[in-house]
Amino acid sequence: MRIGYGEDTHRLQEGRKLILGGVEIPFEKGLLGHSDADVLTHAVMDALLGAMAAGDIGRLFPDTDEAYRGISSLRLLERVYALMRERHMCLGNLDAVIIAQRPKLAPYINAMRENIAAALGANAERVSVKATTTEGCGPEGRGETMSARCVCTLESH
Repeated sequence: MRIGYGEDTHRLQEGRKLILGGVEIPFEKGLLGHSDADVLTHAVMDALLGAMAAGDIGRLFPDTDEAYRGISSLRLLERVYALMRERHMCLGNLDAVIIAQRPKLAPYINAMRENIAAALGANAERVSVKATTTEGCGPEGRGETMSARCVCTLESH
């Protein structure tokens, strides 16, 4: 068994779609980034890559490469899954948390879990997604950013 940890933060900006776990969430701001800036999926990918000792998403999918401009982070997660398969690894479990003051994310959590699990060829029972606020503290609490953190285990098969 191998363990990985991932973390990501993006600024919120008007005029962008808010995508988390591949789900478009109605909100007046979205996350700024080269891809769709899906902080949840980015943290998941970094955790998986860390468990494989395979670098990070910036190395695999650099923001200097126009091929990744606006790309769905779920498509990138599918590429990470392909790397897992090449290395004969499968998901043990994954536990992720989104840190955001607004909007309320509870109605979208199950869809996020399903999307991430599907991209990883796994059952959604192996994927946990939670959301929390910072009670108004810090950049997330002020509505300037959103962050996500993830820990995962990978198993050899």
